[in-house]
Amino acid sequence: MRAVVTRVKEASVTIDGRTSGAINKGFLILLGVHANDTEEVAKKIADRICGLRVFEDPDGKMNINPTDAGAELLIVSQFTLYADCRSRRPGFTEAARPETAIPLYELVISECRAKGFKVETGEFGADMLVSSVNDGPVTIILDSDDKRS
Repeated sequence: MRAVVTRVKEASVTIDGRTSGAINKGFLILLGVHANDTEEVAKKIADRICGLRVFEDPDGKMNINPTDAGAELLIVSQFTLYADCRSRRPGFTEAARPETAIPLYELVISECRAKGFKVETGEFGADMLVSSVNDGPVTIILDSDDKRS
């Protein structure tokens, strides 16, 4: 699973002219599900997202976690995070099919909500317009295959 986590002042998702989800201060999370991902992986990435200490403390150091910062989360499915770009036309065979990806995407959302976060979402498979006002900018990439994540 891959998550591109951007600290934002605000972010929103619009689908067919209507706002699907909107947050104030928090994280915009683009979430890609790999074909081999499991519930365990989904729970781990949700825990990592909810524990990232990237909000500034009074000394200006990134030391505050999202809970203490009062952060909100906007989670948007993004199968293109598993693009194979060895050719000029990306392939997406590494991305999970919807029957696998949707339940794992929804599990990440429910895990974050269970930790007390307000979570807004896009719509899986929809053509979405994503807007954000990045804060910092601070963007972190979490990858379940990367032992450093």
